Amino acid sequence: MDDQNRNLILATGLSFVVILVWFLLFPPPEVVEDPNAIPVVETETGIAPTPPVTATGDPAGAENTAPTEVALTEAARIDIETPSVEGTISLLGGRIDDLSLRNYTTEVDGDEIVRLLSPVGSEDPYYALYGWTPSGDLGYEDVPTSDTPWELESGTTLTPETPITLVWDNGGGLVFRRTIAIDDRFMFEVTQSVENTGEGDVSLAPYGIVARHGLPSDLQNFFILHEGVVRKVDGELSEVDYDDLPDLDVVAREGVPAEVIEVEANGWIGFTDKYWMTTLIPGEDQPFVSVIKYVPGSDIYQTEARLPYMSIAPGETAEVTTQLFAGAKEAETIRDYENAEPGFIARLFGAEQDPNRGEVSRFVDSIDWGWFYFLTKPLFWLLHWLNSTIGNMGLAIIALTLIVKAVLFPLAYRSYVSMAKMKELQPEIEKLKEAAGDNREKLQKGMMELYKKNKVNPAGGCLPIILQIPIFFSLYKVIFVTLELRHAPFFGWLNDLSAPDSSSIINLFGLLPNPAPDPESIMALIFIGILPLLLGISMWLQQKLNPAPTDAMQAQIFAWLPWVFMFMLGSFASGLLVYWIANNTLTFTQQYLIMRSQGFKPDVFGNIRKSFSRKPKEEK
Repeated sequence: MDDQNRNLILATGLSFVVILVWFLLFPPPEVVEDPNAIPVVETETGIAPTPPVTATGDPAGAENTAPTEVALTEAARIDIETPSVEGTISLLGGRIDDLSLRNYTTEVDGDEIVRLLSPVGSEDPYYALYGWTPSGDLGYEDVPTSDTPWELESGTTLTPETPITLVWDNGGGLVFRRTIAIDDRFMFEVTQSVENTGEGDVSLAPYGIVARHGLPSDLQNFFILHEGVVRKVDGELSEVDYDDLPDLDVVAREGVPAEVIEVEANGWIGFTDKYWMTTLIPGEDQPFVSVIKYVPGSDIYQTEARLPYMSIAPGETAEVTTQLFAGAKEAETIRDYENAEPGFIARLFGAEQDPNRGEVSRFVDSIDWGWFYFLTKPLFWLLHWLNSTIGNMGLAIIALTLIVKAVLFPLAYRSYVSMAKMKELQPEIEKLKEAAGDNREKLQKGMMELYKKNKVNPAGGCLPIILQIPIFFSLYKVIFVTLELRHAPFFGWLNDLSAPDSSSIINLFGLLPNPAPDPESIMALIFIGILPLLLGISMWLQQKLNPAPTDAMQAQIFAWLPWVFMFMLGSFASGLLVYWIANNTLTFTQQYLIMRSQGFKPDVFGNIRKSFSRKPKEEK
């Protein structure tokens, strides 16, 4: 085996060992709740804290554990009908708390669509609500809260063409209205207004809340994926994991673990899961206070956007408009809501600035591109373009592999040429070893002189490997995180490239009637599918381009490595295995042809035969 293959296998092996050890040494911490936290609503600042949303929506209620269907009947509702979403808005509190994504199913071949938002009383309450914080002589009974009974003033069904308007009269000189509009994808527009029909000035501040009761049921809890709060504060993106929210410092004015940040001009805040997101978006150049908090007693995770106080004179009306994104993290859709120009890769394939683009700054960064964002972003957009052109994500991954190999070919060529020259020098190196004996300094000096004389760089094979490792992890990030790979089919049984290979040795890859092991079980790691098997074979064939190491122990270790990796990677996303198999196949072909061009003919079949032949017993 040459140094390049050896280094590649060792580097990859060490990477997985580090990942496994990290999981063992640093498991996710347990959430410890503080049931004694008491919310505080008094403030001396310009923007007051909003009262926490408890289990039933009012501060004194007890949590209702009724099914979702029962919860949906507890208040009058307005239907939502668009090409992308369906659901209802509750007139109790005017909550947007029932939303499903029409174009996404929970299972590959299933009929049940993904439910994003659910009302209080369901198994996983998750909703958005809006309100006003009173000031001066006004109290919370004078402003709409989470349990205010709104009336429908105009509209019947919320569609992209027909907004609705809700109204509530507090009976004390203030009339509140809430107009809700939606586009054909996932963006709501919420306009809150208050009309002062009384005799004195009033002061109050609008806010929006996204609240989630408990952790999401589909929480991945995987270290390469961020799940939890995502927000932008004046150009800076920040993320807080769900399990870090209970560990926030208790803010005295909030009475619970919280983090409060003032945003001067542009920002947004919300919750992101692997494929879905719900985000509050104040208007462009709108200052607001960005708040994240955890309410221990009710196990509620909460994000808030609190806007400045508004002073309203008698006879006047004030209003403010904000947006709410609630939907799938489709990269193209999110980018359309962003105000940035198309990136380099997008422009390379013909994208132009759309005058109808939105004004949500850096919104595309709500997708978790990771530390290697400078690689994951262009890799994703290139893969996305290839998929839209070819029409098959698996073939797009293979095409992307070809492009990556073509870009790295000059480096690979120099590397393989260097390795071929190293093989030519092997007899002379062996002579140097015999002459130097145990004198390592003499051996190193002689080898360096030999390399210099023949113009050979012994480290020439390292650079392509160094470049391939971040590319591999970046592509893994793209396949694991981006929605576009979810339920993306290849051919045959491979109907979801974001999931592990569903075939299994235990039923002879579908020839026998018994089912394959559950993907979450330990049996799935043993009875692997076709793709992991092909991966092991491709790695094994790469080894056979060169004779086995002369050291018996080293030869035995490297002989087992392809099959060890075959089982280790069997549970990885099938799209990643498609990439790795294609990459190994291309690497094998490149190396074989370059070695032949340098006058060295790899004896692949001979090396395979030797690996199966028994060594003769040594004579005593």
